[in-house]
Amino acid sequence: MDARKIANDIDRDRRRFLGAAAITAAAAQLGVLTSAHAQPAKTKPPAVKPGTHTSFGPLKQIDADVLNVAYAEAGPADGPPVVLLHGWPYDIYSFVDVAPLLASAGHRVLIPYLRGYGATRFLSNDTVRNGQPSAIASDAIAFMDALKIDKAVLAGFDWGARTVNIVSALWPERAKATVSVSGYLIGSQEAGKMPLPPKAELEWWYQFYFATERGRLGYDKYRREFSKLIWQIASPKWRFDDATFDRSAAAFDNPDHVAIVIHNYRWRLGLAEGEAKYDEIEKRLAAGPVINVPTITMEGDANGAPHPDPRVYAKKFSGKYSHRLIKGGIGHNLPQEAPRDFAQAVIDVARA
Repeated sequence: MDARKIANDIDRDRRRFLGAAAITAAAAQLGVLTSAHAQPAKTKPPAVKPGTHTSFGPLKQIDADVLNVAYAEAGPADGPPVVLLHGWPYDIYSFVDVAPLLASAGHRVLIPYLRGYGATRFLSNDTVRNGQPSAIASDAIAFMDALKIDKAVLAGFDWGARTVNIVSALWPERAKATVSVSGYLIGSQEAGKMPLPPKAELEWWYQFYFATERGRLGYDKYRREFSKLIWQIASPKWRFDDATFDRSAAAFDNPDHVAIVIHNYRWRLGLAEGEAKYDEIEKRLAAGPVINVPTITMEGDANGAPHPDPRVYAKKFSGKYSHRLIKGGIGHNLPQEAPRDFAQAVIDVARA
């Protein structure tokens, strides 16, 4: 064969390979892959430095029961769905580095603002500004219904983990699998009334502060300062910058934010009534239902927020189950502090 032709063939193949690689890399960066790649990847997600990404695409809005929900979306529309749920005092930016990793693995990633956060709004001024856990879990079901998603992988932390637990315990047909930071967080008003040893009670100082009118007014006036303090206490080794905090703190300007947060913590202590329509759900949750869908629980080795010992809740998961301790000074906001580990857990549990 002519040597020049061989050289030209090699050069053409090389350009074709590099072009395909560039297209794939660009698609992964944007969180958009073709339908041919719309299945979860079987490789580990690439290393990503926390804070690499600072924004999502334009947010979407959808009516879901009593709410108009604002949410971020990434990945192929026909990919296996993953719903990521944030907690307090955090927002969807806890998953800003996680979303591209899951999208590049072929997942359709959906990240809603909870009631009282960001651009999520109540459709009626007459709706009770209820922060009880069963109401927030019902929002998650309504969100999936509105998007016509029958079943999804559910993953979250803090309030989000509790919501994931509730949905998977009471509506297991809606959860393909779950990732829950800090494990099993289902509780009840009766359990919340039980006194703890003084050291443990000290960790819940803000809960008692919120029980007072002074606390409500204080949180309303200093919601950003208060939230930053919680971030620092809950993640003592996380060196987040002002820009990172400010992106999330904007979500706390929601007009219903204070009412939802205060009601949530007062309800836990039995100091605020819930809505009667959730009584049956709360009754079932008070029994501490076992979760039988495949689950990975996670914990950071430097979580400064109150959290249960994994040995205590392991038996609450009767399906395929494992626990992961993420080291390196990782605190309460695990998805944002260790996005690759969180994304890996979602990818792994989705295969279960």
